[in-house]
Amino acid sequence: MTSTPIPAPGAPAPVPQAEGSLEDAGLQKGRLVEPSDGKAGEPMIAIDAVSKWYGSFQVLTDCTTRVSKGEVVVVCGPSGSGKSTLIKCVNALEPFQKGQISVDGTKVKDRATNLPKLRSRVGMVFQHFELFPHLSISDNLTLAQRKVLGRAPEDARKRGLDLLARVGLSAHAEKYPGQLSGGQQQRVAIARALAMNPIVMLFDEPTSALDPEMVGEVLDVMVELARDGMTMMVVSHEMGFARKVADRVIFMDRGEIVEDATKDDFFGQPRSPRAQQFLSKILSH
Repeated sequence: MTSTPIPAPGAPAPVPQAEGSLEDAGLQKGRLVEPSDGKAGEPMIAIDAVSKWYGSFQVLTDCTTRVSKGEVVVVCGPSGSGKSTLIKCVNALEPFQKGQISVDGTKVKDRATNLPKLRSRVGMVFQHFELFPHLSISDNLTLAQRKVLGRAPEDARKRGLDLLARVGLSAHAEKYPGQLSGGQQQRVAIARALAMNPIVMLFDEPTSALDPEMVGEVLDVMVELARDGMTMMVVSHEMGFARKVADRVIFMDRGEIVEDATKDDFFGQPRSPRAQQFLSKILSH
């Protein structure tokens, strides 16, 4: 069960949202992704022989894969297999000791790389939303645009409110995170990441902290992102989402990439016994 953030002093008390409230209109028509000048199929993320240790414990071992522009890759596997660590290495939220990662040609592990600038181009959505509880939804959407991208307040607000409308939450712009359900907060978090015009979106188990009935509204936004052509790396146990949206599935176990296959091959004929065992448990319920 997730905890509800507490609004800042002076903020309105949380207001229970009625199920099926007319204030939450659901996903609205329109593109979530800004059109890209790049060509589909070009490498966007390149992970080459990446290894990482926590002290003497090796959490990633020689991980290598590619994510092309416009591709959706779902990363799955048992708990503790290194999934979240791997995608956090993509934008250097986690340092790695061996190998190299490039995002649109920029090397992550390079002293010349401006990591704050790189991170501004890589959208990240976490398991627990990470919204600022003391700021209104509209301020959550505009703060990074103004501080990191240098956008004028009116431009940042227009971009933020447009995306808030796309995820069906226009009526909640002046509320605080604590007044929204978990699913609504996660949709705001996705809109906040998109407001930065990222070239890549990373999702770290975005639905695992949600009540089951809220999962669908977040997955709907992610499905729409995939249809709009956003490059996505998604750590998730939602196999239905993977079957519907993924171009490829990466299966990890004990810090290694055990399978890297198309979704049809992964679900239809996984090569490794470990992936077969994992799927037999996941898909039998």
